[in-house]
Order: sequence, then C-alpha cells, then structure tokens
Amino acid sequence: MTTKRKVEVFSAGCPACQTAIELVNRLACSSCEISILDMNDINIAKRARDMGVYSVPAVAINGQLASCCSNVGIEKQALRAAGLGQA
Repeated sequence: MTTKRKVEVFSAGCPACQTAIELVNRLACSSCEISILDMNDINIAKRARDMGVYSVPAVAINGQLASCCSNVGIEKQALRAAGLGQA
C-alpha cells in the first residue's frame, strides 16, 4: 500500500488561487491527496499563519510549506522538488 502525499492549497478564492489549484491538480499523481483550504475560515488562516503562510495562494506538502510559497509565488520546479506528482 502506497502512502499518500498530503497536499494542501491555501486559497482565498481569487483568480490567482484558482490558477494555483489548477496547476497543483495538473501536477498531482495518484499518490497525492489534495485539499483546498479556505483562508476565509479563521481556523485555516491561523494554521496557515503558524506554518509561515504570508500570502496566497500557498501550497504545503506533508505539512511543509513548499519553498516557492515562502517568498513570492508558486513555481512548478519547487513543487516537483517537494514531491508533488511523484508516485
């Protein structure tokens, strides 16, 4: 049995967030379990802040903020390096 990779997308529902969600869905594989988290929910926003999310969209993989999300935006290469889309 393969362990699923937990992929969390922090989103505010904006067009930029939708683009990020589409990218994550395109890159994901059968080992990826994707959750879209609404930053309008106070509990989600608190968790995001505790993880170091300062802007959205942001992606965490297995509880770790992807390196592309700790600065200015999401990058395909950084998501792949974090394990997204790899069985």
